[in-house]
Amino acid sequence: MSKTDNIFLIGPMGAGKSTIGRLLAAELRLPFIDSDREIEERCGADIPWIFDMEGEQGFRDRESAMLEELAKSRGQVLATGGGAIERPENRRLLVSHGFVIYLHTSVDRQYDRTARDRKRPLLQTDDPRGKLEQLMAHRDPLYRETADLVVSTDGRNARSLAHDLVARIRSAKNTS
Repeated sequence: MSKTDNIFLIGPMGAGKSTIGRLLAAELRLPFIDSDREIEERCGADIPWIFDMEGEQGFRDRESAMLEELAKSRGQVLATGGGAIERPENRRLLVSHGFVIYLHTSVDRQYDRTARDRKRPLLQTDDPRGKLEQLMAHRDPLYRETADLVVSTDGRNARSLAHDLVARIRSAKNTS
């Protein structure tokens, strides 16, 4: 199995992981999986409800279990939740089971994309921009440590970015 058989997208909320992931999967003719949607589907509840009932720790436990299951499949594009890289075991799992792409975006762009979204539990605060800044300061080094490739999504068309990623993935496959 080649490291590029699985493509894992990591990055903060609002970076475009789901949008770009669907386009990338279509170009690569692979199934697309969104780990957050898988958690919701299997739990029969949305993520805000899981946060309300089980707290962030409970959600992270579910997320880790889901990643462990999904990462062991092969031939897929998987978009992870923004906090999936919080746990060292998740980072190790992603690195060992696929090609990890960090979709980086600025806090300003994140804020623009998420400001009206009530389904993001960590942003249900009086200062969502401040929370985004805090999360980025903490998580950016973790994303970078985990990624095989770092790409900025700011000012990029999702379709052209997906097309560029396909070329870079194929190049990585040819050199591995």
